[in-house]
Amino acid sequence: MGGWIKFHRKILDNEIWQDVTAFRLFTLLLLKASHKDGMKTRGIEVNRGQYLRAYSKLAEDLEYMEGRGYKKVSKSTVERKVKKLVDASMVSVSETVSGTLFTITKYDDYQGADDVNEITSGTDNETNVGRTRDDRGTNVVQEQELKNLRTKELKNKDIKNSHKQVYDEDSPPFILADFFYKEILKNDPKRKEPNLQTWSDDIRKMIELDKRDKKEIGELMRWVQQDEFERANVLSPSKLRTRYTSLLLKMKNPKKSNVTSIKAPVYERSVTDGITSKRNEQNPSAFGNVRLFK
Repeated sequence: MGGWIKFHRKILDNEIWQDVTAFRLFTLLLLKASHKDGMKTRGIEVNRGQYLRAYSKLAEDLEYMEGRGYKKVSKSTVERKVKKLVDASMVSVSETVSGTLFTITKYDDYQGADDVNEITSGTDNETNVGRTRDDRGTNVVQEQELKNLRTKELKNKDIKNSHKQVYDEDSPPFILADFFYKEILKNDPKRKEPNLQTWSDDIRKMIELDKRDKKEIGELMRWVQQDEFERANVLSPSKLRTRYTSLLLKMKNPKKSNVTSIKAPVYERSVTDGITSKRNEQNPSAFGNVRLFK
C-alpha cells in the first residue's frame, strides 16, 4: 500500500498519546485504512476509512522489538485498546464473517477528499523526473515536520514525565492494576477505564515502599470487590493502599455476630404461697420442691 496520510498535531493533546499501545493501534488502523470506496477484502466490501482485520492479527502487527528480541502484544490487550478508541469516538467496529471491520470515524475530517486527488491524480503522461522531484520535495518537508514533532515530543515528555515511571504491560504493578479494573467491571460493566499507569504507580508503592506481598494485594483486590460494603468504597489502588491494614484484617477475620447469648436466671416457686424469686444456691429448698426452670 503506497501513498501517505495526514496526522494532525493535536493528537498530542489526546489522551491516547500517553497510551503507547492505543496510539500505535490507532496509527496502524489509520495507515491501513482504505483510501477509497468499494475495495474488496476476503469477500467483504471495504470503503474509505475502513480496515478489515482480526484481533489476533492486530496483536501480531503490534509486535515490537525490545532489547535483542521481539515483544508480543496479547489479544486481550488489543481488545481493551480498541474499546478505548471506540469510547473516545475515534473508531467504530462491526463484526463480519471474515474479521472485524474497523472504521475511522473522522477519516474525511483529517484526510480530506483533496488528499485523495493528490495521491491518485498522477497520469501516465506524468514524467518520472517530475514525480521524483515531487516525492523528494514531499519527503524533505515530511522529514522536517517529523523532526520538529519529535523534538516537541521529547520536550513535553521531559517536562511532564521527568518524575514519572512508565510501566510495561507485563510488569507486576500493571498486571495487578489491570486485574483490579477487571474485578471492578464485574460489578460495574460500564466503568470507564482508568489511567492504568497511575494505578500501577500506586501498586508499585505498595510493593516497594509498604513491603506488601503481590499475591496478598491481588487477594485483597478480589475480596473488596466481593464484599457487599467495600465494593462501592474501594475503587482504586490509592484507596486500597490508604486502608490496607484495616481491609486486610477485615478480610482475614470475617465479621462475627454481635449477639451474645445471655443465660436466664433460674427461678423457683413455692407451692404454698406462689412467691417467685431467684434460686438460693445455698438453700435450694427454701421455696418448696417445685422448680419452674431447671
